[in-house]
Amino acid sequence: MDTITQLSGWEFGALAFAALLVGFSKTAVSGANTVSLAIFAAVLPARASTGVLLPILIAGDVLAVLTYRRHAHWPTLWRLFPAVAAGVVVGTVFLMWADDQAVRMSIGAILLLMAGVTVWRRRRAGAEEEPETVTSRAGRVKARSYGVLGGFTTMVANAGGPVMSMYLLSAGFRKLGFLGTSAFFFLIVNTSKLPFSAGLGLIDAGSLLLDAALVLFVVPGALLGKWAVDRINQRLFEQLVIAATVVGGVQLLVR
Repeated sequence: MDTITQLSGWEFGALAFAALLVGFSKTAVSGANTVSLAIFAAVLPARASTGVLLPILIAGDVLAVLTYRRHAHWPTLWRLFPAVAAGVVVGTVFLMWADDQAVRMSIGAILLLMAGVTVWRRRRAGAEEEPETVTSRAGRVKARSYGVLGGFTTMVANAGGPVMSMYLLSAGFRKLGFLGTSAFFFLIVNTSKLPFSAGLGLIDAGSLLLDAALVLFVVPGALLGKWAVDRINQRLFEQLVIAATVVGGVQLLVR
């Protein structure tokens, strides 16, 4: 893993912008950090970039929890965690043999599929279910399916945000409930990924040194997101989340 001293000025600048975007995505438009994922993978080796990005994501998660902790919906989180854990294990096994191209193609296809399914569901249904009522068998199956996909994508490419965004939108979450629930979800999930990433050699002294420099840019991004989210209405918020998901999926497929 290259250290910070081996990066050119423009490379560090690009990573700093991506770190700022992580903070913004955590407090404003979840799923937008797929752009950060693409930047990190463009500047650094694709597999190694996931190890560098993970601690930065956790820093953003902490800021998001501090901002939206009162709005989390814990019944939804408890429904998701077992399936997510299974997805993380599957993703770890996948990373043991998959090359960079296989990772990119798999994640990009999943993101585009999730965006398409969500758009189709929202056009078909006149009104979405509230999160408290999603207790039917169909709701449990949906939670497990998205949970496994979210765990898999977050393990192999830190790209679980758009998948879980699609689930929370389809479950009818409003803006603050969406942000509070996803904040706690990713803080817990990303922290649990640390030993897996370290075991795969994706986190080392060089990556942590780079993280120490980049994490400073997460804070202004989070503050910018908190300012922006109060000025974005619900419909625009949902459109931005879906658009960010599509952009991230396309970027992964064409790179």
